[in-house]
Amino acid sequence: MTDGPLIVQSDKTLLLEVEHPAAAEARAAIAPFAELERAPEHVHTYRVTPLALWNARAAGHDAEQVVDALVRFSRYAVPQPLLVDVVDTMGRYGRLQLVKSPVHGLVLVSLDRAVLEEILRQKKIAPLLGTRLDDDTVLVHPSERGRLKQALLKVGWPAEDLAGYVDGEHHPIELRENGWTLRDYQRDAVSGFWAGGSGVVVLPCGAGKTLVGAAAMAEAQATTLILVTNTVAGRQWKRELVARTSLTEDEIGEYSGERKEIRPVTIATYQVMTRKSRGEYRHLELFDSRDWGLIVYDEVHLLPAPVFRMTADLQSRRRLGLTATLVREDGREGDVFSLIGPKRYDAPWRDIEQQGWIAPADCVEVRVTLTDAERLGYATAEADERYKLCATARTKVPVVRAILDQHPGEPALVIGAYLEQLHELAEDLDCPVVEGSTKNKEREALFDAFRRGEVPRLVVSKVANFSIDLPEASVAVQVSGTFGSRQEEAQRLGRLLRPKGDHRQAHFYSVISRDTLDTEYAAHRQRFLAEQGYAYRIMDADDLLGPPVV
Repeated sequence: MTDGPLIVQSDKTLLLEVEHPAAAEARAAIAPFAELERAPEHVHTYRVTPLALWNARAAGHDAEQVVDALVRFSRYAVPQPLLVDVVDTMGRYGRLQLVKSPVHGLVLVSLDRAVLEEILRQKKIAPLLGTRLDDDTVLVHPSERGRLKQALLKVGWPAEDLAGYVDGEHHPIELRENGWTLRDYQRDAVSGFWAGGSGVVVLPCGAGKTLVGAAAMAEAQATTLILVTNTVAGRQWKRELVARTSLTEDEIGEYSGERKEIRPVTIATYQVMTRKSRGEYRHLELFDSRDWGLIVYDEVHLLPAPVFRMTADLQSRRRLGLTATLVREDGREGDVFSLIGPKRYDAPWRDIEQQGWIAPADCVEVRVTLTDAERLGYATAEADERYKLCATARTKVPVVRAILDQHPGEPALVIGAYLEQLHELAEDLDCPVVEGSTKNKEREALFDAFRRGEVPRLVVSKVANFSIDLPEASVAVQVSGTFGSRQEEAQRLGRLLRPKGDHRQAHFYSVISRDTLDTEYAAHRQRFLAEQGYAYRIMDADDLLGPPVV
């Protein structure tokens, strides 16, 4: 036994004692191959998964490094079966390789003939392969490169893709660092991505993922397609690119419901890409409209299934995924790995906060007690109506007002999922609503007025979950959500994490109806924040409202 900061358990969980002098060194050593699950105050929990180990292999780490890190930092003897499993799991990556043959083009090469024989007998894999050229080599049609990687990952034999990338159409792009420079972690993120050619960069909201994208474009020096969550986010990208790079407005096109411009740099929304016409995804043709050298997927954790399918055909293009969390509620993290690429860079939120690049946040859950009538209505409702009833309880309205009264003069967002509730709150608070039906011009005008301080409070629907830059916001009150979505929780907190000019703290409140599904879903949503080291305080609404008036 040693005095290491790590306890390695046979169920593949790693417990890291945060206050230990060697904790930072141990965390850096295990981060490439272990996924952070929970990060409360004193002991952080990591888990070693096959996908995490394959991510590590793809990033250039080998089993010997992983075993050494576990043994070196562990307080107790590391369970021998776990070490064997690590070696075996990492050994599965790369026994199959996709390479470019000068004679035959794209081929799958096996370094282990038995593995090739095994996968050739898989019903879902055999149709993706062509002629067998010799005992260890099979022809692969270039259009099946992505689908084959997906299928091989699912059967536990992830292929190492060494087939390289086309450069695409050249287009000059330079960073203009006028009064600003890339931060060290942004440079590291770009270097990690470029060394691998494709993959995902994970950074907290407010940490400058757009600048990482711009720097990757400057490395590529090529035409670029950027996919974003909505038109407002796309226009923010355009403003940043014009301000931070040599690109002019005329070189950047918008491909959305309102405009269909294809330029050397084209910014398209996921919505328009997945819009069907006569049963077909006609706008997916945008992927083939130019010889793109780089494709950037903003908020890659939200990548829609139709774009996944098209991305399978784009394996010869460099692909950069940007996200604050690789958590996907549909469980398709493996598809992100095989189609966009492995995780190339990840920085814990609290680390970036401690460096002063994002604002510190205080997270509070405020629990309200429903009235007798509300409780009875909830108890007798149909199962599929219950969450809406407890999430939109009228009892929450005075609580929201009381929370905002605690922060006079601070720019605040009230966020929810149900429009009737949001309009009721907007009327009570005398402030505007931004929702899906709000026209982009009006939406941008309201966001600009909020940034200037002319509108101190906004009530926003789910449209503000993603890629909306409102750095002035320092208070957010969440009244309802998409059931138990951890993605949503991360994005909503992210609205507050842009650094404040006066270094003030951000405040994130969730107003929850106790003894209902609202409490259960809130606990699930908060898991992501706990993983990142944010602890929720729980308070009773009565402490805000004071004693009832007799």
